[in-house]
Amino acid sequence: MIVDLSKFSDEKFDAKKWINGACQSRHPQEPLEKHLVDLEMKLQMASEEIAASLEEQSAAAILRIPRGARDVVRLRDDAISLRHSGNDILLTLKQARSLQSRYPLRFRHFFVVLVAEGSSAESIATLAKVDIVKRRMEAAYETLQDAAGLTQLSSTVEDVFASGDLPRAAETLANMRHCLSAVGEVAEFANVRKQLEVLENRLDAMVQPRLTDALTTRKVDLAQELRGILIRIGRFKSLELNYTKVHSKSIKQLWENFDSRQQQNKNSGEKKEVERFSRTHDFQSSLQTVSFSSWLPSFYDELLLYLEQEWKWAVLAFPDDYKALVPKLLIDTMATVSASFVSRINLATGDVIPETKALAKGVLDILSGDMPKGVKVQTTHLEALLDLHNMTGSFARNIQHLFAESDLQVLLDTLKAVYLPYEPFKQRQAQYKVTAMSPSRSLFTYGQLESVTLSAEIARIDLRGAVTRGIGAQGIELSETVRRMEESIPQVIVLLEAAVERCINFTGGSEADELILALDDVMLQYISTLQEILKSLRAFCGVDATDGGGSKKDMGLDKKEGGQHVRKVELTSNEEEWSYVQGALQILTVADCLTSRSAVFEASLKATLARLSTNLSLSVFGSSLDQNQSHIVDNGSGNMSTVGRAALDVAALRLVDVPEKARKLFNLLEQSKDPRFHALPVASQRVAAFTDAVNELVYDVLISKVRQRFIEVSRLPIWSSAEEPSAFPLPSFSAYPQSYVTSVGEYLLTLPQQLEPLAEGISNSETNADEAQFFATEWMFKVAEGATALYTEQLRGIQFITDRGAQQLSVDIEYLSNVLSALSMPIPPLLSTFHTCFSTPRDQLKDLIKSDSGNQLDLPTANLVCKMRHVNLE
Repeated sequence: MIVDLSKFSDEKFDAKKWINGACQSRHPQEPLEKHLVDLEMKLQMASEEIAASLEEQSAAAILRIPRGARDVVRLRDDAISLRHSGNDILLTLKQARSLQSRYPLRFRHFFVVLVAEGSSAESIATLAKVDIVKRRMEAAYETLQDAAGLTQLSSTVEDVFASGDLPRAAETLANMRHCLSAVGEVAEFANVRKQLEVLENRLDAMVQPRLTDALTTRKVDLAQELRGILIRIGRFKSLELNYTKVHSKSIKQLWENFDSRQQQNKNSGEKKEVERFSRTHDFQSSLQTVSFSSWLPSFYDELLLYLEQEWKWAVLAFPDDYKALVPKLLIDTMATVSASFVSRINLATGDVIPETKALAKGVLDILSGDMPKGVKVQTTHLEALLDLHNMTGSFARNIQHLFAESDLQVLLDTLKAVYLPYEPFKQRQAQYKVTAMSPSRSLFTYGQLESVTLSAEIARIDLRGAVTRGIGAQGIELSETVRRMEESIPQVIVLLEAAVERCINFTGGSEADELILALDDVMLQYISTLQEILKSLRAFCGVDATDGGGSKKDMGLDKKEGGQHVRKVELTSNEEEWSYVQGALQILTVADCLTSRSAVFEASLKATLARLSTNLSLSVFGSSLDQNQSHIVDNGSGNMSTVGRAALDVAALRLVDVPEKARKLFNLLEQSKDPRFHALPVASQRVAAFTDAVNELVYDVLISKVRQRFIEVSRLPIWSSAEEPSAFPLPSFSAYPQSYVTSVGEYLLTLPQQLEPLAEGISNSETNADEAQFFATEWMFKVAEGATALYTEQLRGIQFITDRGAQQLSVDIEYLSNVLSALSMPIPPLLSTFHTCFSTPRDQLKDLIKSDSGNQLDLPTANLVCKMRHVNLE
């Protein structure tokens, strides 16, 4: 057995545990005593070896101590000496540094030597003065040389120009400018300065025709030479202008091909029309034109091909400038055709609708008010605009790939120029006015554009019922109206979802804050329309309040009878009554659908905002530019300085110049991550209010028949009728309940059958069956409680009741109690007290109340019954 000594050095060493472990590791056939003896012997031998080694090493350490002490003393003396030497050197360096800061660089190599030799500061100051004099003399000498050279160059420059050697002329002019900068503002050379400017313009004019020819014929060597001449005289701007001028003509020709094709097709159509004019008079329909949307992709393809070829040539001709020259060409060209581009986009959006196509108008014309009344922006217009924008987006991605080597700012400006024609449709500013007569109406935001479009689309949804029905068929109209209301909800949600998708595709989400305001406003308008219909349905169902009161609380349990306009039950059949009930119950599905659909849409909108926040990666300001991420950075001056290459999408291009708008959007995106955030706060509140109004209407309709039957109960003549004399012992009251209470009971017992179809429609699956059953039971209890409350209120209004009336009323109450029990509803204590007190003989009522002491009876109600029956409790 090998003893592992490392275990004995462990702080948590347990001797018992170690011995038990050693015993367990022995061979099963080896006696335990022998194993322990061997283990003890091994431990003793190991201990002796350790002790011997320790003694040997201790003796050797003791012998080395005197020698180590002597070495320590010697090192300490050396350190003290080194410290003194270092202090002296440090003092010398400090003196030298103080002198270096006061005198020219050329004397500083003397400082260390002078200081080391103990030279005084006066000697160094003298050397500095000598150096200043020397430098001034050298500057005067160089200036005199430049002045002499400038005079000579001024006298010979005309000969250089006459020779026609343009590179030599450029070199001469460059030298003249250098000499002028050296001489400074000297009056004697003012005429030379003017002469130089004239000569530079002259040389620039001589270079331009040759440069134009070189660019046109693609002569690389000549273009490079002429470029060098312009650079030498500081006229790079002329190179840019000439380059753009030469090549923009070809691009403009590509752009104007659309009008040429339109004119050709128009002329061709006119010839054909003349041939068959005798057979038809529809002149415009025969003209075949090419739509802008079908022509635009081919234009972008040809333009991209042209720029690719020009990029390859510019790499050879202008290796130092091609990264800026070719993008500048595209920027200037797009700025030139921008107004025409906007006009064509506007007309293309109008061509998709016959009304606007006939008037040759588009989205901008509609928004500016320059259209007949009733013509609104439709989603078809925006879809056409989005299709054009997607084409431009594909072209922009190709341009970003082609100009990938360009500087980030150049690439940013280029892509902004590509998307420039769509800016009037995203956020209309004063410079994009269509009509000067209505400047105030020509300004709008993208959110307002969507709001106008969505409002017009929702207005086209027919929410009213069919034609007005006659008596006996009005329930059908009610059902039709409710059905259309319910069907309109998913249609509206689809429109809202499409608007969100358009915003992401068209603006990259940069107008999300404006869109949310528009969605909230449109949703509010839609719910207001539903509420107006709901108000008309109240009057239609005959439960509209005539006292002008507001909404009723507690599901109508506190309504006053005099303030209700109740539909006369006698005028309609029982079947018609139940059709009203079914129509009213269907309104609950409208509220349920609106609540669920709006909640799902709002949750989806919040998820979209969160996804947009992640995609833009623009939530952190003030951080350094990360080329691998899409960050817009604030440079501290209030302007967005630059963006990462990966962030050059539509949103970043639009936000980079509007930091305040960017901050507003980013704050919204951050807030959307909070679970308490409401994307549509006002609409959410209005949905809840609409649901309450629906519940109130449904309750009023369901309780209407009960209220009608109970409205005159307190004034029935049977309560105060006297007993009729009879020769036979006949009962003085009817053994059957009266019709007013039996009709209510039958209505309550039939109501669950009416609620059952509604509950089945809400469940739609077994998982919601319990919820649907709870829904039906809840409404059943509400109506039953309301009926009980109305009945007890009528009973309280009875002024006097005879014994005969009391016996009849106890039968009525007992019937209603049995109906409530059949509906699994507990009997209210008030109704139970009325039944007990009315069923008790008048002479026993006093003893009953005193013996009860409030255990089973409601004492205020019992006292009221005593007052009705003229029973004195005193």
